This record gives sequence, structure tokens and C-alpha cells, in this order.
Amino acid sequence: MRQINQWPILLLALTVACSGGDNAAGESIAPTTTIADGTYARIQRDILNPSCVSCHKTGDPGARQSGLVLTADSSYQQLVGVASLQRTAKASGMLRIKAFRSDSSLFFHKLAWIPGHHSIDYGNLMPMGTVQGVTAGQLEYVRRWIEAGAPRTGHVADTLALRDTRVQAATFTPLAAPASGGLQLKVDSFAVTPLGERELFVNRRVGNITDLYVTRIESRMRPGSHHLLLYTFDERNTAFPCNTRPAANVVRDIRNRDGSMNLLNMLPMACHVFFAGAMTPDYDYRFPAGVALRLPANTQLDFNVHYVNRSPTDLPGEAFANLYFTDRANIQTVARSLNYANTDISLPPGRRTTHTKVFTMPTRTTILGLTSHMHALGERFEIRVRRANGTETSVYLNTDWEHPGFTNFATPLVLEVGDALVSVVTWNNTTDRTVSFGLASTDEMDIIFGYAY
Repeated sequence: MRQINQWPILLLALTVACSGGDNAAGESIAPTTTIADGTYARIQRDILNPSCVSCHKTGDPGARQSGLVLTADSSYQQLVGVASLQRTAKASGMLRIKAFRSDSSLFFHKLAWIPGHHSIDYGNLMPMGTVQGVTAGQLEYVRRWIEAGAPRTGHVADTLALRDTRVQAATFTPLAAPASGGLQLKVDSFAVTPLGERELFVNRRVGNITDLYVTRIESRMRPGSHHLLLYTFDERNTAFPCNTRPAANVVRDIRNRDGSMNLLNMLPMACHVFFAGAMTPDYDYRFPAGVALRLPANTQLDFNVHYVNRSPTDLPGEAFANLYFTDRANIQTVARSLNYANTDISLPPGRRTTHTKVFTMPTRTTILGLTSHMHALGERFEIRVRRANGTETSVYLNTDWEHPGFTNFATPLVLEVGDALVSVVTWNNTTDRTVSFGLASTDEMDIIFGYAY
């Protein structure tokens, strides 16, 4: 992604827009020993309580995933000076809130919906599942509080900033199509109903009369996304329903309007072969030199997207995928996709459960990269390499069910015949029902995706 430092421009623009100095409102900024009327108390009351607590309270999937509870009794202790669990922020040593440094505080980045602000992928913007974030004035109020040292008590930010009730002008920039040497597939904008989820397929005809060799896969999704997947069809299976293909360019929802499953639209899933995909809003994977995925002539790709909307208003969904090609003469190794799924999942209510599944290699396999897939009850997804002699090594770890990271191995993992990939997944079923494998975010999954040869 672009690494552009826009902080000086951004902060100047916000300051001018919100106007006024720290004392312009006539509000005392002297320290106080009470929490009830301080700057942080107002952030709790006006921002965290209405916009964040619904997903970040004890027992909620959002709190389990992030390890962050934002109710009044614990929010300050869990925000200020605490290291982030978000993979990109964690890798850079970022804190959830770093006193005096809003630019090094993940909390501020997650609230900032300003166009051009996010040159680094820190996951979904917050509040998640909404079409707009906090107001421009609320964002500035938070920024000033952090820059003043993020104290728990006292008035340290001017409330004049809160008068700026403008939307942060959140925009989505579509992914530009390849200028040459590739093609773009997309799912046009669609609505996700309030407090619901939507998963759909669109069959796209690539139109290639010869084999194509894919060296790079790039994708982008609007906020609120869970995954984007591209499937080819099993050409070896000539039995129903695999002897037919879905109509081209027709949206096929897997749920009816009443929430029941649309079995007719789900039938083609029995014929799917995973080709490529991403669980993060922005994704860009490049195969090593001389390695590519093959797209057979006359390919049809079933484009699959899944969105979860936690807001009380419609959420727009949209997704793009770019495939970049090279000549066959440039390829020494043809890669393949990995898709190992454990469907034998039974999670008793009110309990934390860990399942281990072993996927043994029938042939020598060189693994280029791995990612994981689980749903909202998932807390931890570990992938291990188990050698034939029984020794195990952890090679992948994810705690973010919505946007799991993709681990690209600089030195590929070589598994011999008899070696195995092992998924070790922990779920915390806080519901009052037994949860099993299924397609909804309230069901569960245990899938390893990746690329190998």
C-alpha cells in the first residue's frame, strides 16, 4: 500500500475546520479529581456508549476478537497505554492509545474515516457496519484529548470542537483496473439490510480462449466485508448439479428475504474449486518469480462476497478483484490453491472449545502462503506443521475472525509425503445453543486457505 505521510495536512485541516483553541469555549481545563464531568467521561458518554459498546462488551464477539471491552468500568484501562492485538498495528508496536501521540494510537486511526487518511491497512473502520463514522468534531475532540496526554480525569479538550457535526466525508475508492496484462472482475454495489448479513455469488465469464497464468491477485472491498472468494468449477464432475453452470452476471443470494437458505442458489457450491480470495478489505498477493496459477481456457469464475451489517441502516457492499497475467514462457512452476476444511464442528453452549484437525500431505508439497477462516465465535486459529516423526512447529496464528492475516513465507514450507498441516482452533460459544459448521456468521468454520505447488 501507499506509505504517504498526510498527518501535517490532515491535522491542520481538522483544526481549521473545528476552530477555536483549547480555551476558546471558556471551559476550564484545570485538572479535576472527578471522572463524571471530564473530557474522557464525555468521550465515554457521547462516543463509546452509543457507538462502540454494543460490539465491545463482555461476552460479545467483537470484544472476544479484539480483547477490548469498552464499557465505562473498563474502557480506560483497556485503551490507554495498552498494546494492540490488531496484526498490522501490533507488528509496528502501536498502542491502542498512546498518550500525547494520536498518530501512534490505533483508536484514533480506527475512528478516522477521512478520505486519504489510511495508507496502512488497520482493518475495518469503526464503528463497524455503519455508513459513516463519528462526526468530524468528535474525531477532533478525541485527537485533542490524546495529544493532551489522554488523562482519565480533567478537562483537557475544548468542547467547541464538538459543534462540528459534519460527516467525515467517508469515501470508497474503487480498485483501478489493470492498465494492461490483466483483467478486473467485480460485484457491483448492493445493499446489506440493517442488523443482518448478506452472502451472494455472481458467475463471471473470463472469456479466455487459451490458458492464462496469474502472477498477481489484487482485491478491494467496501467496509463491512467478511470475505471475497473466487471459485472455478470442478470440470471432472459431470453429475448434477455440476453438469450445468449458473447464468452469467446474475446475483445469486444464498439467503431469501426471510433469512432462510436458498437451496437452489447454493447448489453450485458443491462444484466449487477454490481459486483465490481474501478476508481483508485490501489485498495484494504476488507469486514468486517464475510461479503462477493457471486459469484454463474458457474459465468461469464464481465471485463470492459476504458482508455483515451491525448498523441500523442499509450498508453498501461492493468488491473488486484484479488478475494479472504473464506469458507461459516466463513460468517454471504452476501453483495450486489450498483449501482444507474441517466440517466436523460441535461447540457446546456456554463453553470454550478447541478442535484439532490434521490434513496429511499425499505428495511432496511446497507451501507459499497460508490464511485462515473462522466465524464470530472464533478466538484463535493456529496452523502447525506436523512432521511424519510427530514433531510440530507453529507457522501461523490469527485472532481476528473477520479479517485474518495472510502469511507469505519468504522461505516456502516444504512438506514431504506423510507430513501434515494441522489446524488448532479455539471458539468461545457464549450462546445458549450448540453451534456447528455453517455459512452464517453465527455458525462456525475451520478452513485453511493458501497457495502451494
